[in-house]
Amino acid sequence: MCHFLEVKSLNGTYKLVLWNIHVLFNPKRGDVKLGQIRMLLERANALAEKWDEIPVVLAGDFNSTPDVCFAGDFNSTPDSAIYKFLSTMKLNISLYDRRQLSGLDSSEFGLYKLCRHQWNDEEVRNATGYSNVMVSEHPLKLCSSYAMLKGNLNNRGLHGEPLATSFHKKFLGTVDYLWYTPGLECSRVLDTFPIGVLRRTRGLPTREIGSDHLPVVAEFAFTESVEDESEEEDASG
Repeated sequence: MCHFLEVKSLNGTYKLVLWNIHVLFNPKRGDVKLGQIRMLLERANALAEKWDEIPVVLAGDFNSTPDVCFAGDFNSTPDSAIYKFLSTMKLNISLYDRRQLSGLDSSEFGLYKLCRHQWNDEEVRNATGYSNVMVSEHPLKLCSSYAMLKGNLNNRGLHGEPLATSFHKKFLGTVDYLWYTPGLECSRVLDTFPIGVLRRTRGLPTREIGSDHLPVVAEFAFTESVEDESEEEDASG
């Protein structure tokens, strides 16, 4: 599931496209997760180009972890191949087991290492868009808001992402991110709770926190001023 919104400043001078996504949860279907994210990024890039190269913000639950891992639930952790795909713009899927792309499924991990899953044509097509291409690519140069700014060491992992944005009986970790493209600068973020505080809740949601996800919040500034753009136009004229 994804939504997008064009956001403009009050005077109409600045604008960006905000995308929000919730990627498939199923930990073993990394091919589908990767394909969903790839198609979103391709669409986001196409709209940004159509609308005069305006900046893009991607938020969501990517259901994937950050690398050893939009706003949204990407259902991918920071130590995952999917996080690497987002941050480096490409991924050779032949180097990974489909069931381990998101970093969420640790079951039978030893067996996975011994018996790596062989990708079939349908899974490759889901991931890369083509049945005979093993490298998935996307066109957006993305930065992660939280990874770009230093935070409380009690709340952050080695790569700068929060230690946890979600906590329930089956999972404690990070799957939610705020990514952005050139043209924006992240000035500050809202830090998440320390792990110790989260553990004392015994799982989310609670009466005080109405979701099993914590909010990820960032403040952005446009990197080009109106005066700079006007000077460039005058010089070219």
